[in-house]
Amino acid sequence: MKNLLFLLITFLTSNQLPAQFVKERSITAQIGYGLSTPYDSVDEIADDGFFLQGEYVMRITSWFELKPYAGLILTSSNGKDINDNPTNEKATSKAFLIGGKGRIRAPIPWVAPYMEIGLGGSFGEFRTFTAFTNISKNGFIYHIPFSFGLELGRNNNFDLGLTYYFQPTVEQYTGAFALGISIPLKNNTLRR
Repeated sequence: MKNLLFLLITFLTSNQLPAQFVKERSITAQIGYGLSTPYDSVDEIADDGFFLQGEYVMRITSWFELKPYAGLILTSSNGKDINDNPTNEKATSKAFLIGGKGRIRAPIPWVAPYMEIGLGGSFGEFRTFTAFTNISKNGFIYHIPFSFGLELGRNNNFDLGLTYYFQPTVEQYTGAFALGISIPLKNNTLRR
């Protein structure tokens, strides 16, 4: 835990240092419909809930961005599968998400497709109960974020996408259909 805290503090403070390779900086806020699904399920379940995430975006080139993020996913089971039949299976997450990812994007005005991948951690409560799995875990687990979608608008300030967090430790993935907005930050450069 000390090593994770040290890495987090180092990463967050190093982002404040000016770097020549960062062309633009912005903050992105996303909100969406959250889902969690087990890797293996007999009843085809998808428990739903709420998703919220903030990202600090560092545009390196017109087609590549680095994005540290922090977010929240809250899903719960309603006792039914996706066909509205009763089931005992569930895959729930109540977690704080943190990590970093890279985005490759097509630098096209108005509609720019993108794909992201990275590495992060989830801190919270996780429950995966199926015919094949019975996992209940509290605490910290790692996850692998993967997203794809479209940046919309003249300056690509709006985001519409699907984002997933694969969580192998608890044999489930969480995700969201999310809408986002980017707010450019002032270019703070040091004078020489």
